[in-house]
Amino acid sequence: QVQLVESGGGLVQAGGSLRLSCAASGRTWSIYNMGWFRQAPGKEREFVAAIRRSGGSTYYADSVKGRFTISRDNAKNTVYLQMNSLKPEDTAVYYCAAGGVNTIVTATTVYDYWGQGTQVTASS
Repeated sequence: QVQLVESGGGLVQAGGSLRLSCAASGRTWSIYNMGWFRQAPGKEREFVAAIRRSGGSTYYADSVKGRFTISRDNAKNTVYLQMNSLKPEDTAVYYCAAGGVNTIVTATTVYDYWGQGTQVTASS
């Protein structure tokens, strides 16, 4: 089993920045892909960003490309999501996810473990 704990959410004005962290514990050796998803009220959970174990390959949703940056520190078993130029439409609960080897990184179904979520609110 793998446990994921997110932190760093909060309330910011539009245009502001936040950095989310996700610390993994347990069978971390089994983790290959890590990702961030978000879910706004009344909407389905959607892909935000993902990163492979090496950190050399990163993937982003078009809506956040150029504003968000995903990174990971394997020594600390932690993945980060730096969010800049936040918009009101970025408001959602953000979830960290971890999974094994898979060429697909954008679908919720390829991730085996999920964090509890952290609220991000960008006010206009």
